[in-house]
Amino acid sequence: MSGNNSTMESMSFTLNHSFYFHFEKEFEHLDYRRWMVEHWTVCFYYVAAYMLIVFGGQQFMQNRPRFELRKALVTWNVILSVFSIIGTLRTLPEMIYVLRNFGLYHSVCIPSFIEHNRVSGFWTWAFVISKVPELVDTIFIVLRKQPLIFLHWYHHATVLVYSWYAFAEYTAPARWFVVMNFIVHAFMYTYYALRASGFRLPKFISMVITAAQLIQMVVGCSVNLWAYQLKEDGEQCHVSDQNIKLSLLMYFSYFILFSNFFYRAYFSKSKRDTQANGKGNDTKKVQ
Repeated sequence: MSGNNSTMESMSFTLNHSFYFHFEKEFEHLDYRRWMVEHWTVCFYYVAAYMLIVFGGQQFMQNRPRFELRKALVTWNVILSVFSIIGTLRTLPEMIYVLRNFGLYHSVCIPSFIEHNRVSGFWTWAFVISKVPELVDTIFIVLRKQPLIFLHWYHHATVLVYSWYAFAEYTAPARWFVVMNFIVHAFMYTYYALRASGFRLPKFISMVITAAQLIQMVVGCSVNLWAYQLKEDGEQCHVSDQNIKLSLLMYFSYFILFSNFFYRAYFSKSKRDTQANGKGNDTKKVQ
């Protein structure tokens, strides 16, 4: 393909946003990708420190009174809620534009959301980096001496590693993963902020959020399977076989764990008995 044709093709992938933040205009995806590749092992240090702090913190808090931290928790959830809402507003339009103008294949197999769109590219990178501060969610659980389930810390640790790896590879199906996660987190962190502020919300809201997380896992598995089938059929798809396998394993394990959580939280007999005795909460915090 000639340089002119390549430029025209790149322009055709670009959604013209109504406005741009300065940091979006300045975003150079190759510079950020280079840094992510060169510092690939850093994410494992973050995970190691996370595990040490979490499980060491549980031991430290074992014979100590819990911290309330209500104001800090509200502030933290508001920050993550606003970030997720903005991320949704900046990435979802690009995905809708691509689906309308180029179809499902392009949305799954062409990483134009990073390579040709500075807005979506920046927020995809911000999404990946946000998985580091999101680890603080668990610290609140530890300091407030709330139950820490396997799904919570496993999800945080694996999402961080995979997101870093996927951005470094410019994984095309990540367009779906990023947008879905931003949307779910926008509702989820808003819900947590309201709950931490003392608002009593209907139980069905937490059920809908958990159901949305389950749908996210189903779509994630479906996108991976479709990308794999396209590659098997000889189609070009910008995602490695190894990435597909890791992503599929991750999403499927999440689906199993979230399904189990959903059943235990809302339908199991022990849960109903606990709620009947007035001892249960309507939801546990799972990201």
